[in-house]
Amino acid sequence: MRVLVVAAHPDDEALGCGGTIARHVHDGDTVDVVFLADGVTSRSSDIPSNEALKERRTSALSAGALLGVAATKFGDFPDNSLDTVPLLDLAQFVETHISRTAPDVVYTHHGGDLNVDHRLTHEAVLTACRPQPDSQVRTILTFETPSSTEWRAPGPQSAFIPHWFVDITHTIDVKISALRAYDLEMRDFPHARSIEAVIHLSRWRGASVGYAAAEAFSLVRHLG
Repeated sequence: MRVLVVAAHPDDEALGCGGTIARHVHDGDTVDVVFLADGVTSRSSDIPSNEALKERRTSALSAGALLGVAATKFGDFPDNSLDTVPLLDLAQFVETHISRTAPDVVYTHHGGDLNVDHRLTHEAVLTACRPQPDSQVRTILTFETPSSTEWRAPGPQSAFIPHWFVDITHTIDVKISALRAYDLEMRDFPHARSIEAVIHLSRWRGASVGYAAAEAFSLVRHLG
């Protein structure tokens, strides 16, 4: 299979589906990753934005190499401001990479995340993957992103309801290695975006379906 992961920022892919990416690669599938924004240039920091951007992209390439990603592509949309960009522009950017990679499976953000870039990335992917007769995309799955998905106020429209689970018992260590490549983005426990919290979540998602570790997804569409 060919797999495309569309994420708002570098580190979202490892947080949301790093173990699944590694599973796909182990099974012989080809995985490409596309980021829409950089995740750093909107921040106030002592580090110049160009230096922070270079460091974040280096981390993304390192994480991708650990996970076995075939290609990593970076968009240059404004960080934490995707709501200022016409949805058509975002969707056309995603469509370009859909055409380039011809994926069977697409992974992206849950549409109810607190982070606005996550929500707009979700909308762009669904727009780009409209179920037209010539579409090659057979499956669309959305992942949870610790420190965004669970931080949204609860409600029927924003709830992450998983009903697709991937066993990452043998790839959780690869996922954690990829997250360590993003060491500047990780926080100390009990922050939701800490190594310990990610491990706990993986163990809980696994235990809920009888695995030692798992990643959970919400299915948007699957064509058999």
